[in-house]
Amino acid sequence: MSAGWIRADWAAPDNVLAGTTLRDVDVDSIGVPGNKCWLNQVHGAAVVTAGPFATAPDADASLSRSSEYTCVVRTADCLPVLFCAADGTEVAAAHAGWRGLAAGVLENTVAAMQTHAGNLLAWMGPAISQPNFEVGDEVREAFVGADAGAESCFEANERGRWQADLYALARRRLAAAGVERVAGGGLCTFADAERFHSYRRDAERGRLISFIALK
Repeated sequence: MSAGWIRADWAAPDNVLAGTTLRDVDVDSIGVPGNKCWLNQVHGAAVVTAGPFATAPDADASLSRSSEYTCVVRTADCLPVLFCAADGTEVAAAHAGWRGLAAGVLENTVAAMQTHAGNLLAWMGPAISQPNFEVGDEVREAFVGADAGAESCFEANERGRWQADLYALARRRLAAAGVERVAGGGLCTFADAERFHSYRRDAERGRLISFIALK
């Protein structure tokens, strides 16, 4: 595979290929194998098994147990989370903006996989970081109302609003679902205009593609 993408930095088995494209890079141009399972992402929590869909299903996560299909999600500030079984038998990709995260898209993805949560690995790709993600009370309440400990993921700012840490919120959700081996979480789409699209920064329609495949 050529340049133009970031390889997931995690302890996945050798038969798993995973990462995120850089801005303005077509996922097909970097040699990702398999048929891409595109989704009609709706900021929800539905999970589908990758397959030959005539039209993209309304879902925000997909899983695959075959090298025939590659799981992909589009993001531009939302959090992409890639999953694999430690034994390399299955993979999944989830699109986790704050709405999908609060709705349980990560938990639903873990539940849809056949592998026990303790034997799953997760990688969090580029997303907007806490210093750049200002939200209102309704976002904080969506998380803290279900998990009081999530208040640690929000910092009040001088405008009477909150700076939300998507990565920390995702780690809490994954830990509660039993996924302990979690990597990534250090790349900010908003701050790095050279490499990443950011809807909040540019209000444009470009998207990064996060992908995971069984080789």
